[in-house]
Amino acid sequence: MRLPQPVLEGSFVRLEPLTHDHTGDLAAAAAQNRDSYGWTWVPTPEQVTGYIDTQLERAAGGVLTPYAQIAVETGRAVGATAYWDPRRRPGTGELYAIEIGFTWLAAAAQGTGINTEAKLLLFGHAFESWHVERVDLKTDARNTRSRAAIAATGATFEGVLRRWSRSWAPGEEGRLRDSAIFSVIAPEWPACRDHLRRRLATKR
Repeated sequence: MRLPQPVLEGSFVRLEPLTHDHTGDLAAAAAQNRDSYGWTWVPTPEQVTGYIDTQLERAAGGVLTPYAQIAVETGRAVGATAYWDPRRRPGTGELYAIEIGFTWLAAAAQGTGINTEAKLLLFGHAFESWHVERVDLKTDARNTRSRAAIAATGATFEGVLRRWSRSWAPGEEGRLRDSAIFSVIAPEWPACRDHLRRRLATKR
């Protein structure tokens, strides 16, 4: 069951459903400095076409809702993100929880407000349009940069699940990683929303 996928737009970023029209921009984005990608699945420029194919296959299976992150200032795709692992109530099929993941940005787009606003848009759509009870975020437990960025959204750190999922670290193919788990639940969303808006105000 595929989720509806509207365009989500803010002042810094527009989230568009990922398509092969974004291939050239994403290849250019992936060609920038990659020092921050050590624990994250980010395609090389040569891998972008296959990366998009994989994400669209997952979307067709109903397990992923992938977006390209478009910098409003330039109109170019500077990264990607997604809703992932939708959970539904048995019997009714009602969506009650979802994860935000598969997020990456070009080096030049990091620290610009794009990531903060993308989270504001994704959280807001999940809580206010889909009325979920919970949004998850997770990262490799060793990825201190990503953990700090997730914590900065106002999400709550819940702990580390050992050998929880596939490792994306170079040289660790076939190995499992420990995953640091964060979440925002519905009663926390208003405070989280206000926190994200305050952070964005410092970027204007």
